[in-house]
Amino acid sequence: MDARFDVPEADAFTRAYWDAAARGRLLIRHCHACDRTHHYPREFCPYCWSEDVTWEPASGGAELYTWSVVHRNDLPPFGERTPYVAAVVQLAEGPRMMTELVDSPPPTLRAGMALGVVFRQGIPVFRPRG
Repeated sequence: MDARFDVPEADAFTRAYWDAAARGRLLIRHCHACDRTHHYPREFCPYCWSEDVTWEPASGGAELYTWSVVHRNDLPPFGERTPYVAAVVQLAEGPRMMTELVDSPPPTLRAGMALGVVFRQGIPVFRPRG
């Protein structure tokens, strides 16, 4: 099996995240000490430093925060996908997440537009809702 360069290597901590994504579920981290969620996954809360953090399912809803159209990327497999839209989305639960937008021609993109998560080969990406 060829190594994939577009997926981080799962370790003991992130395995739950990647296993859920492979099943079409998006997980985020929730801190029980300060009641805030965060993404990317960390073993401690980036707001209050508590280790009382657990995985929770995210709704999959988001809004487009910012984006950039990538026309050139020499790293496999990204070069075969150009042009593509790299984006930051604001998850409905609060955290922002770096991702890729699919099924969204750049001229139609607007900050604040409603998005929903979909999964491409176990990777969460987003597309316009409705």
